[in-house]
Amino acid sequence: MTRITSLFAAGLALMAGPHTVMSASPARLASADVELVVDGTAQPRYSHGGRWYVEALKGREYAIRLRNPYPVRVAVALSVDGLNTIDARESTAANARKWVLGPHEAVTISGWQTSQAEARRFEFTTEARSYGQALGKTANLGIISAVFFKERVPALTSDTANAHREHRAPAPPPAASAPQEAPASAAAGASDSRKSVDEYAATGMGRRTGHAVEQVWLDLEDAPAQTVNIRYEFRPQLVRLGILRPAVPADRLQQRERARGFEPGYCPEPPRQR
Repeated sequence: MTRITSLFAAGLALMAGPHTVMSASPARLASADVELVVDGTAQPRYSHGGRWYVEALKGREYAIRLRNPYPVRVAVALSVDGLNTIDARESTAANARKWVLGPHEAVTISGWQTSQAEARRFEFTTEARSYGQALGKTANLGIISAVFFKERVPALTSDTANAHREHRAPAPPPAASAPQEAPASAAAGASDSRKSVDEYAATGMGRRTGHAVEQVWLDLEDAPAQTVNIRYEFRPQLVRLGILRPAVPADRLQQRERARGFEPGYCPEPPRQR
């Protein structure tokens, strides 16, 4: 059964109908993937128990980078905390509004789409301050899900295939390798490790940012081509789950053993009392 879907192109968002998809500035990359990006750096992912995990850095804005590995357009149903990133609805992936990516393209979705021209940045926060809590939808906090649907491509006869080969577009340039992932900031990790073990991560609505979108229609395949789920938590929770090792406390006695006697110089003036 043919299904025509309205999607948003990622980078530019495409809007229309019950299935909307959006787009962002594309860049050709090698493999399909979903990455959480903070300050332009993809955050490390940890495999545990058959799932992917990422450390949430409390108070930091983040974006979601999507990559299309296929030679055809795809529509990606993208949810954060169970809420569609385009309209905040809870639905099946098939019925969700989606983001459209061109063949072998990558796009970065930086926030909740609040209008045809603006979005509000994704921000790691606590459950109490999350967007889901504000909407009263808290059943799926702490998870990001991306479901890829390929555009349906009509079968070609031998004659039309030959014509297609004669008029096909030039082959895309070789895909660039994905950027190397840098470890999360040690200072941020140490700060998070001091937080309460009962505090859990969720996503809030950050500052406004420009993100123009438009609506398009695609004929999609019925079954998804790929599904990627990523769980995110603050560092103490990742330690409790056995995904990260706990920080080793400093040995105060050994620190005292490294104490020295005289140092060159003079007595410093104490700071002025206010």
